[in-house]
Amino acid sequence: MKNIRQIVVFLFILSINAIYAQNSKPLIYRINIKENIGSNTWVYLQNGMHEALNKKADYLLLHMNTYGGSVAEADSMRTAILNFPLPVYVFIDNNAASAGALISIACDSIFMRPSASIGAATVVSGADGSKAPDKYQSYMRGMMRATAESHGRDTIVQSGDTIFEWRRDPKVAEAMVDERVVIPGFADSTQILTLTASQAVELRYCDGIVDNINQIAVQYLGINDYDLQTYNPTLYDKIKGFLMSGVLQAILIMLIIGGIYFELQTPGIGFPTAIAVTAAILYFTPLYLTGYAQNWEVLLFVLGLILIVFEIFVIPGFGVAGISGIILVFTALILALVGNIHFDFSGLSGRQLFRAIMIVFAGIGMGLALIIYMSSRIGKPGIFSRVALVSDQEGYMSVPMEPLTLVGQTGIASTVLRPSGKVQVGNDYYDAVSLKGFIEKGDEVIVRRYENFQLYVIKISQ
Repeated sequence: MKNIRQIVVFLFILSINAIYAQNSKPLIYRINIKENIGSNTWVYLQNGMHEALNKKADYLLLHMNTYGGSVAEADSMRTAILNFPLPVYVFIDNNAASAGALISIACDSIFMRPSASIGAATVVSGADGSKAPDKYQSYMRGMMRATAESHGRDTIVQSGDTIFEWRRDPKVAEAMVDERVVIPGFADSTQILTLTASQAVELRYCDGIVDNINQIAVQYLGINDYDLQTYNPTLYDKIKGFLMSGVLQAILIMLIIGGIYFELQTPGIGFPTAIAVTAAILYFTPLYLTGYAQNWEVLLFVLGLILIVFEIFVIPGFGVAGISGIILVFTALILALVGNIHFDFSGLSGRQLFRAIMIVFAGIGMGLALIIYMSSRIGKPGIFSRVALVSDQEGYMSVPMEPLTLVGQTGIASTVLRPSGKVQVGNDYYDAVSLKGFIEKGDEVIVRRYENFQLYVIKISQ
């Protein structure tokens, strides 16, 4: 009886092992990189890597066909690949140009279709496609070289001597950026290096020429029976990728600044506030969900806005509260673009910080341009005719001001001053700013000073 029980247990264990063996085929998890490198592909890679780990994949495979794109996102993608715990392979289906070359070189192994090519990583201007200044090329050369060097050296014994040879020659990576780097037989001093599949094999930048993924699995990974799963981005992923575009982020900052300014200039309308709030939500939400923006950064932004409003409406002028608010807002906008956890910025690269600063300052610049343009249109015939804080008098027109004669004179507020608006001094109307609190329409005011084509007034106590 005991022997029978042992046989049953043994057969049960065998059956469990057989079932486990059937369900434990190696898993190759594929992420398609078949568009220009940018915020979308960066989101796809992040999500795909997360899914690969959740599914306990054995290999990560990038299926690539791209002409390049943003260096900033490419830098983030290559860093993620270099730090990923699973082996990462890339199958270049046709093109791995520019930013695509950088990402490919970061992978553990590169496989190419016979007609594929890799290289041409010169940094160009996004505006007209012209070659960017040398400081950008220098940074790209260094990044390409460092990525190639990250794969280490091979030990080769020749005639009793031990030779350490780079697995991927960093000089080849530099030649993909700078035509001055010569690779004899492949590129002279007039050419940016672009390699065909056979040339890439010869220079050890391609581990195999294949026609499909199955050849990679069978011939190079040594697995005949495997599962292949592909990351398929959802509509949500595409929207998040779109919202994380540097250009769109700068536009959202422009709308935040413009909306706040015009709401302060035209209190009670509400439309500028709605635009600013919507832009702020669209700016921070994808960054928060992706893990870039932290709770404290969002709170910094809100606190900065509160201080600015407090400065304008409670203690008019320009003091500590206003300056502190502006600093907090700009700091929050910048820090939300760089990854950090609990104030830990150890993984922050100079390029990431530079990109964040450039996006914020571009948004600020566009916001100022929007303010200047809209200010010139407000009050004129058209869609902005009802937005202006104009007086009831028709034909209002700014007139040259004589500071010596205006300072000390009294007048009447022809609009609400919160804190800016218009006042009537004598028979003329002027732009004015309240120095102390709000001034209601019809209140009597006295001119205290004149600066920057504006009168600064206070309410005369009744």
